[in-house]
Amino acid sequence: MAFVSQLNQFPCKTLLVTPRHPRPSTLAPNSIGLATRKLKLSNPEYPQAIRPATRIRAVDEDESAPETSEEPSDVAAGAVAVAEKPAEPEEISKLKKALVDAFYGTDRGLSATSETRAEIVELITQLEAQNPTPAPTEALPLLNGKWILAYTSFAGLFPLLSRGTLPLVKVDEVSQTIDSQNFTVENSVRFSGPLATTSFSTNATFDVRSPKRVQLKFEEGVIGTPQLTDSLVIPEDVEFLGQKIDLAPFKGLLTSVQDTASSVAKSISSQPPFKFSISSSKAESWLLTTYLDQELRISRGDNGSVFVLIKEASSLLTPSSMS
Repeated sequence: MAFVSQLNQFPCKTLLVTPRHPRPSTLAPNSIGLATRKLKLSNPEYPQAIRPATRIRAVDEDESAPETSEEPSDVAAGAVAVAEKPAEPEEISKLKKALVDAFYGTDRGLSATSETRAEIVELITQLEAQNPTPAPTEALPLLNGKWILAYTSFAGLFPLLSRGTLPLVKVDEVSQTIDSQNFTVENSVRFSGPLATTSFSTNATFDVRSPKRVQLKFEEGVIGTPQLTDSLVIPEDVEFLGQKIDLAPFKGLLTSVQDTASSVAKSISSQPPFKFSISSSKAESWLLTTYLDQELRISRGDNGSVFVLIKEASSLLTPSSMS
């Protein structure tokens, strides 16, 4: 500003400025500043003269422009990230669907053929390589809840699963319920028959030993009270040896049996379950979770067995995956 004030002391009549010299370099040194000042005020049509002021404003706008332009760029980058992220889950989704489809007809692994087992192992390996939760024990809320067994290679569970192959006896459900707040685990098997349902379960506590591993200590076994069917559907007739037998004459007797069964069911169901303690050397084991998301969990036991469990109410939980 001092330099400009000194230049202002020169009389303007000594200046000789013509449009023929648009470039400041062709003017006298003292005429450059005055010409620039004069042109900026009275003749803005000269781009060379006003360019410095315009450039300063452009710099100011450029400095503030990134603040306004970064947001769209961030949004655009976020949009690209969101668009790219489903690519991986889509691949995982396909693997999970293929895995669940491979369970069909295996009866949770009990009747799986060697070829089917090899296919399942391959799919499990691929999912484990893309585990979205590398430290499951640090995501305990994700582990929390009831998980339904869809497949296992654990031979120790096969005797229980084989109960479902007996006439009129069916294994309805094999589940594991994790309480991450109290560090407890309940393993349960539910059976059903024509007149009653019952369950067998074990209760354990667990300690976190690594980002993927927990140590289980089984403390108690529980045999659930049989829940008898309190109502019998009596058909109008039945077919026996190619002939239809009318049951109308027996309806009175069958209704009496139904009423008796209902009262017995209420009496038995009111009894508490039978509990017993577990204190053997085999009461402890560890469990390694190798894949975990909101609806699927893959775990491996200390004997090399694998367990595939699906979260209760998940869309993956279909009747075909349990048969």
